[in-house]
Amino acid sequence: MNQQSTAEHALLGAPHQYLTPLTRPSLEEAQSWCRELTRLHYENFHVASMFVPPHARRHFDSIYSYCRVADDLGDEVDDPLVAMRLLDAWGSMLDECYDTPERSMHPVFVALRETIVACELPRQLFHDLLIAFRMDQVKTEYETWQELLDYSHYSANPVGRLVLLVCGYREESIALLSDKICTALQLANFWQDVVEDKERGRRYIPAEWMDRFHIDEGQIEGRIFTPEFGAMIRDLVTRTRAMLAEGGEITRHVDRDLAVTLNLFRKGGDAILSGIAAQEYDVLRGRPVVSKSKKVSLLIGSLFEKLRSRISW
Repeated sequence: MNQQSTAEHALLGAPHQYLTPLTRPSLEEAQSWCRELTRLHYENFHVASMFVPPHARRHFDSIYSYCRVADDLGDEVDDPLVAMRLLDAWGSMLDECYDTPERSMHPVFVALRETIVACELPRQLFHDLLIAFRMDQVKTEYETWQELLDYSHYSANPVGRLVLLVCGYREESIALLSDKICTALQLANFWQDVVEDKERGRRYIPAEWMDRFHIDEGQIEGRIFTPEFGAMIRDLVTRTRAMLAEGGEITRHVDRDLAVTLNLFRKGGDAILSGIAAQEYDVLRGRPVVSKSKKVSLLIGSLFEKLRSRISW
């Protein structure tokens, strides 16, 4: 099988928009593909990239596109065996991007190669994300808080570390603060999506917390809210908010532009937790959301903060 047909069939079974093209795109075409994918998925990572220096945005787009496609290969494919095969193929394409980049055919890896070289990004961070997506195929329940931290080590923390590397920060002490923010964001999403995750056959509330507050597994499926359930979620939210605050110290160790971006991430997570609290911790009656007005407020606040950072007196 020749190089083109190998690439073409590597993602057989993936969502159509992610199939490898028959011809290798140019760097400009690949970067345009990643930019469009990022634009179409209006999420925190894309919004935050608006606040980084223009020369770094293409790197954010390529990293985001790698994460977005990998996430969808794991989550948008019904058969776990097919999802595992697709994730393995994505990992092989990542190794190809590092070892024989001239053979890369997918626009993500054509664009990502430039980012990898320019920012000296280690491949393990990209592979760590795939570990998390593979875990999602086989592990559906979590027993302890530590298990959630271990999962977040792979699912969330690599993204923050990649952002720091793109922005020129390689100190481990700063990366550890980033880990706290990223892990807390992951946990906030878990507490926000309790019902949705249960409908997909997953439970991220650790069993040790359910035992401590005398919560029965059937309460989540039956959406049976009790004072004990509310107390459990309040405890998890409090612990997560403290982690966010601890990670917020990172803004004292980076430049003002990056601090604005990281603050936007942190405030977004804090807004999710506040939304949960506003529902009196009843995440079973509906998914707590950050209102559009709140999102706009966060964006405007970040824009003003960025403008202030540009003014010197």
